[in-house]
Amino acid sequence: MVEINEFIKQLEAELEDLAPGSLKADTNYHEMDNWNSMYALIVIAFVDINFNVTLNANDMRATKTVRDLYNLVKERTQ
Repeated sequence: MVEINEFIKQLEAELEDLAPGSLKADTNYHEMDNWNSMYALIVIAFVDINFNVTLNANDMRATKTVRDLYNLVKERTQ
């Protein structure tokens, strides 16, 4: 599993209309101005492709910050 800063960098690249450096570990991604269901699907696909971890809607609701998401993915890769 990559370190959290690398995870954030890769995630920002997937969410194309985010400026590099705009996501932080404690960013509540649900509160981002442009957060929508399409972003949720992109995050789910990103995690599946890059980390071979399957997330569902409940996982997305249960995690609030980028750190929460990272920790969930990290836990499931171990």
